Amino acid sequence: MCGIVGYIGRREAAPIIVEGLKKLEYRGYDSFGVATINGCIELDKHQGRISDSSSSTVNLKGKIGIGHTRWATHGVPNDVNAHPHMDCNNRIAVVHNGIIENYAELKRQLVSRGHVFRSETDTEVVAHLIEDAYEKEEDLLSAVQKVVPRLTGSYALLVIASNEDRIIVARYASPLVLGVGDGEFFAASDMTPIIDYTERAIFLEDGDVASLTQDEIEIFHEGKRVTRPLELIDWSGEDTKKGGFPHYMLKEIYEQPQAFYNTVRSVTAETLPVSVKNAESVTIIACGSSYNAGLIIKYILENTCAIPVRLEFASEFKYFPPPIRGLVIGISQSGETADTITAIKQAKAHNCTSLAITNVLASSISRTADCTLFMRAGPEISVAATKSFIAQLAVLMQITSFLRNGEFDDILRSGHRAIEEVLLIDLSDAVSLCINAHSIFYVGRGPFYPVSLEGSLKMKEISYIHAEGYAAGELKHGPFALLSPETPVIAICMPGETYGVMISNIKEMKARGAPVIAIGEEGDLELPEVADIFIPLPVTHPLIQVLTSLIVLQLLAYYTAVSLNRDVDKPRNLAKSVTVE
Repeated sequence: MCGIVGYIGRREAAPIIVEGLKKLEYRGYDSFGVATINGCIELDKHQGRISDSSSSTVNLKGKIGIGHTRWATHGVPNDVNAHPHMDCNNRIAVVHNGIIENYAELKRQLVSRGHVFRSETDTEVVAHLIEDAYEKEEDLLSAVQKVVPRLTGSYALLVIASNEDRIIVARYASPLVLGVGDGEFFAASDMTPIIDYTERAIFLEDGDVASLTQDEIEIFHEGKRVTRPLELIDWSGEDTKKGGFPHYMLKEIYEQPQAFYNTVRSVTAETLPVSVKNAESVTIIACGSSYNAGLIIKYILENTCAIPVRLEFASEFKYFPPPIRGLVIGISQSGETADTITAIKQAKAHNCTSLAITNVLASSISRTADCTLFMRAGPEISVAATKSFIAQLAVLMQITSFLRNGEFDDILRSGHRAIEEVLLIDLSDAVSLCINAHSIFYVGRGPFYPVSLEGSLKMKEISYIHAEGYAAGELKHGPFALLSPETPVIAICMPGETYGVMISNIKEMKARGAPVIAIGEEGDLELPEVADIFIPLPVTHPLIQVLTSLIVLQLLAYYTAVSLNRDVDKPRNLAKSVTVE
């Protein structure tokens, strides 16, 4: 879940690496470091965020370098545990994204042979293993090729040695992309640090080891020279900038009409796999917001298509796999979610057809699944998912429409207009109620139950206010004990068969003293009377009401977090791409 950057070329490496790490901070930001080759290895690393630092890292000299921004797994965030990590003689430097699961055993072996460790990290064992192999091989590429088969777990590695003018990279179950420039090459966790310099990219496969010099890239797999396709990335550096917005999250919320529009139009009869068109049962595997998207579609698919849908947490699936058959859909914004990728592999082992839904071209999940549908959300920098979530729903709703012979095509193709409308809703009264809350409950029924789950997730992620989502009828089975004037309830109450019972639920909550923020349809006469605050949404199709209510909950979480002076784009303890278990 960390971010890594490497550069070799005609320019000074450190400034390029530092700027690249700043763009990767959504992957982790408790410490950072850079190492360059300038005769010897020059190293600078610190606890804290590189974006907040005034350190001299950018002044390191040399035209070859590697860098790292960390999301801590092994060892507390401090200067010593920050990457890069060095061998005993300070000749070799390593940065790593992933987890070395057998590091403790390897460390014991290395210590018994006289190696001295400085940090608490799992990554440092890699530097010492390469040191041992380098003494025998006297060649950095060969040394890394000897070491990686001994590593259990996941890794994207960048390695340099003081007397070699190259970077050795290796990848297994962690993302790594190579950027191909003019007389210069880049390596990074994703394209965001690279796109300002080149749109040409090579995506490495699991087990690949590559050598980057100023002249060429050589890629090896199981010791044999291989080629990987050169791909063109269809977004620019401007897509990764704030564009005048105070936070990436707000910018990405405002980009949702376009993201939904683009994604709906990308899922066509030609791009939809046959396995989806013929699905008789579906299992959806996902984590976090992607799981909530899957739960929304479970309600919609079962109700409109009579197709049974099973939903599984990817983190549980690996250890407690249920009996499955039919189509298995793995949803991952980054395409690198470790749990979801593992679950897809298990599903394939059970002879199930697998479909990946992701936002990232050539991501790991797209290479693992039998077929892939790509969202068209563009890069999402803020840790909290917004436009990627809406784009996931665009894909899943479009699948639903195809299974209903295009019944919802016109509705979905105009859905972006309703999203645009709700971006302008004044939420100041609701924000004022939320900022003083210790806990907030979100309730809904049908697909608006998972909408409430997603709304509560956004609130807790970025405001740090405890929030829980419930199916509205479940509150009386225990959570009612927590209702008080200090625990607001956000109730999603749209027209339909559950409207009457939702009104009753709201009155029950009010009777326990809880203030209620009700989200309903414009023109509703009853909700404004029973709720403390009424938020009217445009009159539209129920599918689109799912989207508009989600947007309102995203904005409510955003403005509440801003009012509390939270770090909206980089919430504490979180990272965007969860590439470890």
